[in-house]
Amino acid sequence: MVTEERKKRILEDAGFAYSFDRLSYINRQARKVFSIEFVQDNDEAEIRARIGKPTPAGEWEFNFNSKPTDSVKREFLRSIAP
Repeated sequence: MVTEERKKRILEDAGFAYSFDRLSYINRQARKVFSIEFVQDNDEAEIRARIGKPTPAGEWEFNFNSKPTDSVKREFLRSIAP
C-alpha cells in the first residue's frame, strides 16, 4: 500500500490528476495518460521513466497495459475535453 501511495505522489507531483470517470491519471499539459492498472502493475522507476519521456508534438501518450485502439483513444480524448 505504501508503494501505491508513492506512485500516486509521483504522478501528482508531475502534474497528473486522477479521473474517477476514466480510472486514469491525466496530465493535459504533458499530453499523457496513465491507466490505474498500469500504475498498479509497474514499479516507480518505470512510471518515472514514462513521465520523463518526451511526447511527440500534437500527440497523446497512453500508458496502458495493452495498447488502446485508435477508436478508444479518440473516445477517451473526447470524454476528457474541456
